Amino acid sequence: MDYIFDTQLLIEGENLDKKAITEHFNTAFKGDCLLVVGDEDLIKIHFHTNEPWLVLGYCASLGEIYDIVVENMDRQAKGLPG
Repeated sequence: MDYIFDTQLLIEGENLDKKAITEHFNTAFKGDCLLVVGDEDLIKIHFHTNEPWLVLGYCASLGEIYDIVVENMDRQAKGLPG
């Protein structure tokens, strides 16, 4: 497993741009399984990374973040709490 943290959250804001957010993720962060869905007021992010704090910082700069979930998939694969 290359990326161990499953990072999910919602961003609530104004004039959110899915394309720009996707491009930023693809150039600024190492990870995979990126999903950016929603509209200009609410975006759902799903991303696997080893540095979830960077993702959270960027997303917080775009608007209010909530429903934040960061799970350690490596621990989950071993049958431990994530």
